Amino acid sequence: MFDTPGKPPTSPSPAAGDALVSIEHLRVQFQTHDGPVLGVEDVSFSIAPGECVCVVGESGSGKSVSSLSLMRLVEFGGGEIAGGRLLFERGDGSEIDIAKADQNTMRSIRGNEIGMIFQEPMTSLNPVFTVGRQLTEGLRVHRGMNRAQAEARALELLRLVRINEPERRLQQYPHELSGGMRQRIVIAMAMACEPRLLICDEPTTALDVTIQAEILSLIDQLKREKNTAVMFITHDMAVVAQMADRVVVMFRGNKVEEGPVAEIFAAPKHPYTRALLAAVPRLGEMKGKDAPEPMRLLDRTSGKDISPPARPRDPVAEAAAQVLLDVKHLTTRFAVKRGLTRKTVANVHAVEDVSFSLRKGQTLSLVGESGCGKSTCGRSLMRLVPPESGQVWLDGKDVLMMTEAEVHHARRDMQMVFQDPFASLNPQMRLFDQVAEPLRNYDICSGNALQTRVAELFDRVELPRGFMRRYPHELSGGQRQRIAIARALALNPKLIVADEAVSALDVSVQAQVLNLMMELQADLGLSFLFISHDMAVVERISHHVAVMYLGRIVEIGPRAKVFGNPRHPYTRALLSAVPIADPSRRVLRGEVEYKPIPSPIYPVGHVPPMSVYDEVEPDHFVLKDL
Repeated sequence: MFDTPGKPPTSPSPAAGDALVSIEHLRVQFQTHDGPVLGVEDVSFSIAPGECVCVVGESGSGKSVSSLSLMRLVEFGGGEIAGGRLLFERGDGSEIDIAKADQNTMRSIRGNEIGMIFQEPMTSLNPVFTVGRQLTEGLRVHRGMNRAQAEARALELLRLVRINEPERRLQQYPHELSGGMRQRIVIAMAMACEPRLLICDEPTTALDVTIQAEILSLIDQLKREKNTAVMFITHDMAVVAQMADRVVVMFRGNKVEEGPVAEIFAAPKHPYTRALLAAVPRLGEMKGKDAPEPMRLLDRTSGKDISPPARPRDPVAEAAAQVLLDVKHLTTRFAVKRGLTRKTVANVHAVEDVSFSLRKGQTLSLVGESGCGKSTCGRSLMRLVPPESGQVWLDGKDVLMMTEAEVHHARRDMQMVFQDPFASLNPQMRLFDQVAEPLRNYDICSGNALQTRVAELFDRVELPRGFMRRYPHELSGGQRQRIAIARALALNPKLIVADEAVSALDVSVQAQVLNLMMELQADLGLSFLFISHDMAVVERISHHVAVMYLGRIVEIGPRAKVFGNPRHPYTRALLSAVPIADPSRRVLRGEVEYKPIPSPIYPVGHVPPMSVYDEVEPDHFVLKDL
């Protein structure tokens, strides 16, 4: 709890009779090796039909625990509802206390009357079932549809969330889809039965800005047309400004502020709310600045400015910096196999003729829509996905020509932070061992020196040292991402490929981690290949930016030139779709325009043209029409 006197200011919530769901003095605790830990201490708020309440707060503040309690899923993760009431008005008009409901009743509510979009799509999808089977399951159980009816509805849902080739996607497994596509599958599953309450736990975290705008429009449309109540959990304050009717701010298991969205943004009362809003990166605030600058930070309890000072820039040294990573004509394709003989009938052109270079001590950001090939490009550089052709020179050595033993040694110099932290951590290993693993693998240190080094890494990413004894499932999504970052930093690499490394973090922790990355870059000369869909973050931290579309780089150049003078139509579309952290400037839902992405699948033997670029200004290149 905060040391501030009195209770946090609140605004009128829906009257008890008007609310679809009322959370009253919720208290949730978890049993750990160190004794019981409170996930939620005392939280109360209501949501009316047709209302969107955004719950915001830091990673570990209890916002996701509150939503899992409403679904009675928290007990499957070791939690226990220790107090309070969760009142929900069912479709027949009766009221039920979810906290006391039996599991048979909850099975009839989950997915039918209360739908949930989870933060990490890979953990909410079954890897052994096709997308079609998982989409139709709820429709057949809750709505009594036959197979044909359920499949027709599933196709309609996939089109609704803007997935191309929906007939083919129904036959695929989750691992065959990109992170953004998996997230859209989860959204379709949650909306399948048109629930009365839709819980959205970071639903657009893995999505690029254009798809995010479309999904937000979709949720808003469901709210207005079906009178659906929406509990929207997010760390993106720009999304809050676009979606919320009311905002609930949580910190350390407690509600510290609640109010209408316009009041929260215009006159936040609590220091923590002010700190959250201050940490929001805003597109355009780097205009006229040549170099990255630290993110703004306010103290969460006092409201004082604690932003690190900007490091002095040395343009001469930047210009003289040697090239660390040089990529030439990188091409990666995936075979599409069919039939009993698994014959290759087509190829997915995931990365097509990509070339760029990255200097020592600088950051190059790869941006683009979900499925554009940016993650595959990063994995190809690391030899985690075998490229079809091209060259990748790291510090003068061609990574693609190395033997397995040479690649193992080279990975001391290049590390990766993956998009999905839960999938990249071992659920059976303590966090200490996961961060220490690379140090042991390369025989860097042992004994007390190992303990000290791991503890320092936990300090670096703002995690308590007590977490070293925990397992991944005991952490929130944002905390797991910080563990992944700590592990990547363990070997002091020259290059870090950060694949959506801060997408799962709330804005204040995101700002801290980004400042940490810039500090490490200045102190150690680290280079970052930063893969992201957050254009405001990219503008803040990048030296150069490359925009990808359908496997190709369509525009590349210094950050100031790409953002200040975007020349490719796709770059302009990306920038126009960025949500604005201002409730008074909400995008009208009719203004969202969506153009379907062409398929990247081509028949066997198809020879695509080479990428040819125009230099529109010094060091600023735009792809010519193919």
